[in-house]
Amino acid sequence: MITYLLRRAAFLVVSLLLACVVLFLLLRLLPGDPANALLSVGATPEQIEAARHQIGSDRPLPEQFATWLGRLAALDLGESFVSTLPVGPEIASRLVVTVPLTLLSFLLAVAVAVPVGFVAAHRAGTWYGSLLSGLSQLGIAVPAFWVGMLLITVFSLRLRVFPAGGFPRDDWADPAAALTSLALPVVTIALVMSASLVRYVRSATLDVLGSDHLRTFRALGSSFTGAMWRHGLRNAAVPVVSVLGIELATTFLGAVVVESVFALPGLGGMLVKGIAQHDYPVIQGILFVSTFAVLLIGFAADLAQRLIDPRLRGTVSGGPR
Repeated sequence: MITYLLRRAAFLVVSLLLACVVLFLLLRLLPGDPANALLSVGATPEQIEAARHQIGSDRPLPEQFATWLGRLAALDLGESFVSTLPVGPEIASRLVVTVPLTLLSFLLAVAVAVPVGFVAAHRAGTWYGSLLSGLSQLGIAVPAFWVGMLLITVFSLRLRVFPAGGFPRDDWADPAAALTSLALPVVTIALVMSASLVRYVRSATLDVLGSDHLRTFRALGSSFTGAMWRHGLRNAAVPVVSVLGIELATTFLGAVVVESVFALPGLGGMLVKGIAQHDYPVIQGILFVSTFAVLLIGFAADLAQRLIDPRLRGTVSGGPR
Protein backbone atom coordinates (compact mmCIF):
# COMPACT_ATOMS: atom_id res chain seq x y z
CA MET A 1 0.00 0.00 0.00
CA ILE A 2 2.86 2.39 0.79
CA THR A 3 4.50 1.55 -2.54
CA TYR A 4 1.23 2.24 -4.28
CA LEU A 5 0.81 5.60 -2.55
CA LEU A 6 4.34 6.66 -3.49
CA ARG A 7 3.84 5.65 -7.11
CA ARG A 8 0.51 7.41 -7.32
CA ALA A 9 1.97 10.54 -5.75
CA ALA A 10 4.81 10.51 -8.27
CA PHE A 11 2.32 9.97 -11.09
CA LEU A 12 0.28 12.91 -9.78
CA VAL A 13 3.31 15.23 -9.85
CA VAL A 14 4.39 14.12 -13.33
CA SER A 15 0.84 14.49 -14.67
CA LEU A 16 0.62 17.98 -13.20
CA LEU A 17 3.91 19.01 -14.83
CA LEU A 18 2.79 17.67 -18.21
CA ALA A 19 -0.51 19.49 -17.82
CA CYS A 20 1.38 22.72 -17.12
CA VAL A 21 3.36 22.31 -20.35
CA VAL A 22 0.22 21.64 -22.37
CA LEU A 23 -1.70 24.55 -20.82
CA PHE A 24 1.18 26.95 -21.39
CA LEU A 25 1.67 26.01 -25.04
CA LEU A 26 -2.03 25.90 -25.93
CA LEU A 27 -2.62 29.37 -24.52
CA ARG A 28 0.20 30.75 -26.67
CA LEU A 29 -1.57 29.35 -29.74
CA LEU A 30 -4.68 31.41 -29.12
CA PRO A 31 -5.22 34.13 -31.74
CA GLY A 32 -4.62 37.70 -30.64
CA ASP A 33 -2.00 39.53 -28.64
CA PRO A 34 -2.49 39.73 -24.84
CA ALA A 35 -0.84 43.16 -24.90
CA ASN A 36 -3.93 44.52 -26.66
CA ALA A 37 -5.90 44.07 -23.44
CA LEU A 38 -3.84 46.86 -21.90
CA LEU A 39 -4.22 49.25 -24.82
CA SER A 40 -6.98 51.21 -26.47
CA VAL A 41 -7.89 50.99 -30.14
CA GLY A 42 -5.31 52.64 -32.41
CA ALA A 43 -2.27 52.07 -30.20
CA THR A 44 1.08 52.73 -31.84
CA PRO A 45 3.66 49.98 -32.42
CA GLU A 46 5.81 51.56 -29.69
CA GLN A 47 2.94 51.35 -27.19
CA ILE A 48 2.26 47.73 -28.14
CA GLU A 49 5.92 46.84 -27.68
CA ALA A 50 5.98 48.59 -24.28
CA ALA A 51 2.88 46.65 -23.21
CA ARG A 52 4.48 43.37 -24.28
CA HIS A 53 7.56 44.21 -22.27
CA GLN A 54 5.39 45.09 -19.28
CA ILE A 55 3.62 41.71 -19.22
CA GLY A 56 6.70 39.77 -20.33
CA SER A 57 5.23 38.36 -23.55
CA ASP A 58 8.25 39.61 -25.52
CA ARG A 59 10.54 37.14 -23.75
CA PRO A 60 11.36 33.69 -25.15
CA LEU A 61 8.77 31.00 -24.38
CA PRO A 62 11.15 28.83 -22.31
CA GLU A 63 11.93 31.82 -20.11
CA GLN A 64 8.23 32.63 -19.69
CA PHE A 65 7.49 29.00 -18.80
CA ALA A 66 10.36 28.82 -16.31
CA THR A 67 9.12 32.01 -14.64
CA TRP A 68 5.61 30.60 -14.37
CA LEU A 69 6.81 27.30 -12.90
CA GLY A 70 8.97 29.17 -10.39
CA ARG A 71 5.95 31.13 -9.25
CA LEU A 72 3.85 27.98 -9.01
CA ALA A 73 6.50 26.40 -6.80
CA ALA A 74 6.10 29.41 -4.49
CA LEU A 75 2.27 29.01 -4.63
CA ASP A 76 2.02 32.23 -6.62
CA LEU A 77 -0.31 32.21 -9.64
CA GLY A 78 0.88 35.61 -10.82
CA GLU A 79 -0.97 38.88 -11.40
CA SER A 80 -3.70 39.63 -13.91
CA PHE A 81 -2.56 41.50 -17.02
CA VAL A 82 -5.70 43.63 -16.93
CA SER A 83 -6.42 44.34 -13.25
CA THR A 84 -2.83 43.76 -11.99
CA LEU A 85 -4.38 42.01 -8.97
CA PRO A 86 -3.04 38.66 -7.69
CA VAL A 87 -4.77 35.75 -9.40
CA GLY A 88 -4.59 33.37 -6.41
CA PRO A 89 -6.82 35.37 -4.02
CA GLU A 90 -9.29 36.07 -6.83
CA ILE A 91 -9.59 32.35 -7.61
CA ALA A 92 -10.01 31.60 -3.90
CA SER A 93 -12.90 34.08 -3.69
CA ARG A 94 -14.56 32.41 -6.69
CA LEU A 95 -14.12 28.91 -5.23
CA VAL A 96 -16.46 29.97 -2.42
CA VAL A 97 -19.22 29.60 -5.01
CA THR A 98 -17.87 26.86 -7.31
CA VAL A 99 -16.86 24.32 -4.64
CA PRO A 100 -20.19 24.32 -2.72
CA LEU A 101 -22.05 24.19 -6.04
CA THR A 102 -20.02 21.16 -7.11
CA LEU A 103 -20.23 19.28 -3.81
CA LEU A 104 -23.93 19.89 -3.21
CA SER A 105 -24.74 18.82 -6.77
CA PHE A 106 -22.62 15.71 -6.38
CA LEU A 107 -24.22 14.68 -3.08
CA LEU A 108 -27.74 15.23 -4.40
CA ALA A 109 -26.97 13.27 -7.58
CA VAL A 110 -25.59 10.34 -5.58
CA ALA A 111 -28.57 10.40 -3.21
CA VAL A 112 -30.89 10.12 -6.21
CA ALA A 113 -28.88 7.81 -8.48
CA VAL A 114 -27.99 5.05 -6.00
CA PRO A 115 -31.52 4.04 -4.95
CA VAL A 116 -32.95 4.65 -8.44
CA GLY A 117 -30.20 2.60 -10.08
CA PHE A 118 -30.68 -0.22 -7.57
CA VAL A 119 -34.45 -0.32 -8.13
CA ALA A 120 -33.94 -0.21 -11.92
CA ALA A 121 -31.69 -3.27 -11.65
CA HIS A 122 -33.65 -5.21 -9.01
CA ARG A 123 -36.91 -4.66 -10.91
CA ALA A 124 -35.45 -4.83 -14.40
CA GLY A 125 -38.31 -7.00 -15.65
CA THR A 126 -41.08 -4.67 -14.47
CA TRP A 127 -42.58 -1.67 -16.23
CA TYR A 128 -41.27 0.83 -13.69
CA GLY A 129 -37.78 -0.65 -13.83
CA SER A 130 -37.79 -0.16 -17.60
CA LEU A 131 -39.24 3.33 -17.13
CA LEU A 132 -36.42 4.34 -14.78
CA SER A 133 -33.83 3.04 -17.24
CA GLY A 134 -35.48 4.91 -20.09
CA LEU A 135 -35.64 8.16 -18.12
CA SER A 136 -31.94 7.89 -17.30
CA GLN A 137 -31.13 7.47 -20.99
CA LEU A 138 -33.23 10.52 -21.78
CA GLY A 139 -31.56 12.54 -19.05
CA ILE A 140 -28.10 11.85 -20.50
CA ALA A 141 -29.15 13.40 -23.81
CA VAL A 142 -30.48 16.62 -22.25
CA PRO A 143 -27.94 19.51 -22.05
CA ALA A 144 -27.40 21.07 -18.64
CA PHE A 145 -28.00 24.61 -19.87
CA TRP A 146 -31.42 23.59 -21.25
CA VAL A 147 -32.40 22.08 -17.90
CA GLY A 148 -31.23 25.26 -16.18
CA MET A 149 -33.31 27.51 -18.44
CA LEU A 150 -36.34 25.26 -17.97
CA LEU A 151 -36.03 25.44 -14.17
CA ILE A 152 -35.63 29.23 -14.33
CA THR A 153 -38.78 29.50 -16.44
CA VAL A 154 -40.85 27.35 -14.08
CA PHE A 155 -39.54 28.14 -10.59
CA SER A 156 -38.30 31.72 -11.05
CA LEU A 157 -40.42 33.41 -13.69
CA ARG A 158 -43.73 31.63 -13.12
CA LEU A 159 -43.80 30.33 -9.55
CA ARG A 160 -41.30 32.92 -8.23
CA VAL A 161 -39.98 30.46 -5.65
CA PHE A 162 -36.24 30.82 -6.33
CA PRO A 163 -34.13 33.64 -7.77
CA ALA A 164 -33.28 33.39 -11.46
CA GLY A 165 -29.59 33.99 -10.83
CA GLY A 166 -26.92 35.84 -8.91
CA PHE A 167 -25.34 35.29 -5.52
CA PRO A 168 -25.34 37.36 -2.29
CA ARG A 169 -22.63 40.01 -2.21
CA ASP A 170 -21.61 39.00 1.29
CA ASP A 171 -21.19 35.38 0.12
CA TRP A 172 -22.02 32.96 2.96
CA ALA A 173 -22.68 35.55 5.67
CA ASP A 174 -26.35 34.61 5.24
CA PRO A 175 -26.31 30.82 4.61
CA ALA A 176 -30.03 30.69 3.86
CA ALA A 177 -29.78 33.30 1.10
CA ALA A 178 -26.68 31.63 -0.35
CA LEU A 179 -28.33 28.19 -0.41
CA THR A 180 -31.44 29.68 -1.99
CA SER A 181 -29.30 31.17 -4.76
CA LEU A 182 -27.63 27.79 -5.37
CA ALA A 183 -30.85 25.74 -5.25
CA LEU A 184 -31.68 25.78 -8.96
CA PRO A 185 -28.05 25.44 -10.16
CA VAL A 186 -27.56 22.46 -7.82
CA VAL A 187 -30.73 20.76 -9.05
CA THR A 188 -29.71 21.45 -12.66
CA ILE A 189 -26.33 19.75 -12.32
CA ALA A 190 -27.68 16.95 -10.11
CA LEU A 191 -30.42 15.99 -12.58
CA VAL A 192 -27.99 15.67 -15.48
CA MET A 193 -25.36 13.94 -13.39
CA SER A 194 -27.75 11.48 -11.72
CA ALA A 195 -29.06 10.37 -15.11
CA SER A 196 -25.56 9.22 -16.01
CA LEU A 197 -24.90 7.66 -12.61
CA VAL A 198 -28.11 5.60 -12.67
CA ARG A 199 -26.77 3.63 -15.63
CA TYR A 200 -23.56 2.68 -13.83
CA VAL A 201 -25.30 1.83 -10.56
CA ARG A 202 -27.81 -0.31 -12.46
CA SER A 203 -25.07 -2.11 -14.39
CA ALA A 204 -22.99 -2.78 -11.25
CA THR A 205 -26.06 -4.02 -9.37
CA LEU A 206 -27.05 -6.36 -12.20
CA ASP A 207 -23.55 -7.90 -12.15
CA VAL A 208 -23.85 -8.53 -8.41
CA LEU A 209 -27.38 -9.90 -8.64
CA GLY A 210 -26.23 -12.41 -11.24
CA SER A 211 -23.05 -13.45 -9.40
CA ASP A 212 -22.51 -16.97 -8.10
CA HIS A 213 -21.49 -15.93 -4.60
CA LEU A 214 -24.76 -14.05 -4.03
CA ARG A 215 -26.74 -17.10 -5.13
CA THR A 216 -24.64 -19.23 -2.75
CA PHE A 217 -25.39 -17.00 0.24
CA ARG A 218 -29.09 -17.03 -0.67
CA ALA A 219 -29.00 -20.84 -0.90
CA LEU A 220 -27.41 -21.01 2.56
CA GLY A 221 -30.41 -19.23 4.01
CA SER A 222 -29.53 -15.54 3.86
CA SER A 223 -32.31 -13.16 2.97
CA PHE A 224 -31.96 -11.00 -0.12
CA THR A 225 -31.48 -7.87 2.00
CA GLY A 226 -28.90 -9.56 4.25
CA ALA A 227 -26.94 -11.03 1.34
CA MET A 228 -26.85 -7.68 -0.48
CA TRP A 229 -25.91 -5.75 2.65
CA ARG A 230 -23.11 -8.12 3.71
CA HIS A 231 -21.67 -9.21 0.38
CA GLY A 232 -23.30 -7.42 -2.53
CA LEU A 233 -22.87 -3.74 -1.75
CA ARG A 234 -19.08 -3.86 -1.48
CA ASN A 235 -18.70 -5.63 -4.83
CA ALA A 236 -21.09 -3.22 -6.50
CA ALA A 237 -19.38 -0.20 -4.94
CA VAL A 238 -15.93 -0.86 -6.46
CA PRO A 239 -16.76 0.07 -10.08
CA VAL A 240 -19.24 2.74 -8.97
CA VAL A 241 -16.60 4.55 -6.87
CA SER A 242 -14.39 4.89 -9.94
CA VAL A 243 -17.27 6.39 -11.88
CA LEU A 244 -18.12 8.70 -8.98
CA GLY A 245 -14.60 10.11 -9.12
CA ILE A 246 -14.93 10.80 -12.83
CA GLU A 247 -18.38 12.33 -12.37
CA LEU A 248 -17.21 14.59 -9.54
CA ALA A 249 -14.32 15.86 -11.67
CA THR A 250 -16.69 16.36 -14.61
CA THR A 251 -19.13 18.24 -12.39
CA PHE A 252 -16.38 20.59 -11.21
CA LEU A 253 -15.39 21.36 -14.79
CA GLY A 254 -18.95 21.47 -16.08
CA ALA A 255 -20.02 23.98 -13.44
CA VAL A 256 -18.61 26.65 -15.77
CA VAL A 257 -21.65 26.34 -18.07
CA VAL A 258 -24.20 26.31 -15.27
CA GLU A 259 -22.57 29.29 -13.56
CA SER A 260 -22.96 31.24 -16.80
CA VAL A 261 -26.66 30.32 -17.06
CA PHE A 262 -27.38 31.45 -13.50
CA ALA A 263 -24.92 34.39 -13.47
CA LEU A 264 -23.00 33.00 -10.52
CA PRO A 265 -19.69 34.68 -9.62
CA GLY A 266 -17.69 31.46 -9.73
CA LEU A 267 -14.70 30.26 -11.71
CA GLY A 268 -16.82 30.05 -14.87
CA GLY A 269 -17.39 33.79 -15.22
CA MET A 270 -13.79 34.51 -14.34
CA LEU A 271 -12.54 32.08 -16.99
CA VAL A 272 -14.81 33.43 -19.73
CA LYS A 273 -13.71 36.99 -18.96
CA GLY A 274 -10.04 35.98 -18.90
CA ILE A 275 -10.32 34.28 -22.29
CA ALA A 276 -12.04 37.30 -23.81
CA GLN A 277 -9.26 39.58 -22.55
CA HIS A 278 -6.38 37.17 -23.34
CA ASP A 279 -5.42 37.42 -19.68
CA TYR A 280 -2.90 34.55 -19.57
CA PRO A 281 -2.27 34.51 -15.79
CA VAL A 282 -6.00 34.29 -15.08
CA ILE A 283 -6.58 31.51 -17.63
CA GLN A 284 -3.50 29.58 -16.55
CA GLY A 285 -4.39 29.92 -12.88
CA ILE A 286 -7.95 28.66 -13.30
CA LEU A 287 -6.96 25.77 -15.57
CA PHE A 288 -4.10 24.81 -13.25
CA VAL A 289 -6.37 24.73 -10.20
CA SER A 290 -9.01 22.76 -12.16
CA THR A 291 -6.43 20.25 -13.41
CA PHE A 292 -5.01 19.78 -9.93
CA ALA A 293 -8.51 19.23 -8.53
CA VAL A 294 -9.31 16.63 -11.21
CA LEU A 295 -6.07 14.72 -10.59
CA LEU A 296 -6.62 14.85 -6.83
CA ILE A 297 -10.16 13.51 -7.20
CA GLY A 298 -8.87 10.66 -9.35
CA PHE A 299 -6.24 9.83 -6.74
CA ALA A 300 -8.85 9.82 -3.96
CA ALA A 301 -11.22 7.60 -5.99
CA ASP A 302 -8.43 5.12 -6.72
CA LEU A 303 -7.50 5.00 -3.04
CA ALA A 304 -11.14 4.52 -2.03
CA GLN A 305 -11.41 1.52 -4.36
CA ARG A 306 -8.51 -0.17 -2.59
CA LEU A 307 -9.97 0.54 0.82
CA ILE A 308 -13.30 -1.02 -0.23
CA ASP A 309 -11.91 -4.07 -2.03
CA PRO A 310 -9.07 -5.90 -0.19
CA ARG A 311 -8.18 -7.74 -3.41
CA LEU A 312 -6.83 -4.52 -4.90
CA ARG A 313 -4.47 -3.82 -2.00
CA GLY A 314 -1.96 -6.36 -3.23
CA THR A 315 -1.55 -4.64 -6.59
CA VAL A 316 -0.14 -1.35 -7.76
CA SER A 317 -0.49 0.43 -11.05
CA GLY A 318 2.44 -1.50 -12.50
CA GLY A 319 1.04 -4.98 -11.62
CA PRO A 320 1.37 -7.40 -8.68
CA ARG A 321 3.47 -6.20 -5.81
